[in-house]
Amino acid sequence: MLASLKKKETYEHYLETLKFALYCITHPLDGFWDLTHEKRGSIAAANTILLLTLLANLFKLQYTSFLFNQVYWPEENLLIHIASIVFPLALWCVGNWALTTLFNGKGRLNQIYMATCYALTPYPLIQFPLIILSNMVTVDEGAFYTVLSGLSIVWAALLIISAMMQIHEYSVSKTVLFTIATIFAMLVMVFILLIFFSMISQGVSYFISLIREILFRM
Repeated sequence: MLASLKKKETYEHYLETLKFALYCITHPLDGFWDLTHEKRGSIAAANTILLLTLLANLFKLQYTSFLFNQVYWPEENLLIHIASIVFPLALWCVGNWALTTLFNGKGRLNQIYMATCYALTPYPLIQFPLIILSNMVTVDEGAFYTVLSGLSIVWAALLIISAMMQIHEYSVSKTVLFTIATIFAMLVMVFILLIFFSMISQGVSYFISLIREILFRM
């Protein structure tokens, strides 16, 4: 009985934190403050929003009208489309946390991840209806589709900046500065990862060649 009651309370809390995303995107300053400082958000809800964002991106490929999204499936890789969202998100969270920790940022890594995912809410919220709309409008009416699609990205980007400002307790100018710095840090991390994997690839190739040479001489 107690286990069932606790499970119900956990589920209700999850629904409340997920619903709170709608408040965050319409009242970003108050919403993102309460999200972390008043603990009105949850990692489970953040994961759900991220999953919806990934699904919106994948459904957009499959079901958007060919007039607005021409896809040649033999050349498409769904894992790359998933990584195109998850990988930058991971770099953003780590880069922002690493920089702001050095300059009195208040946000922890899990809070940065949670707030960023909550800020992505406008993307699935707009993109799912747009998928349906794309199959109902003509090319001449496509401007509405383009504007709304762009709005989902711009809105999410502005929410991310607002979220970082609130959880780190920075001013607007300092938040913009660290946003630019985080993007630069992401590029640096990508460069380091490319060098690392290049060295690993060369090392593996060397040992494979060495083993082949030994086997050939035996």
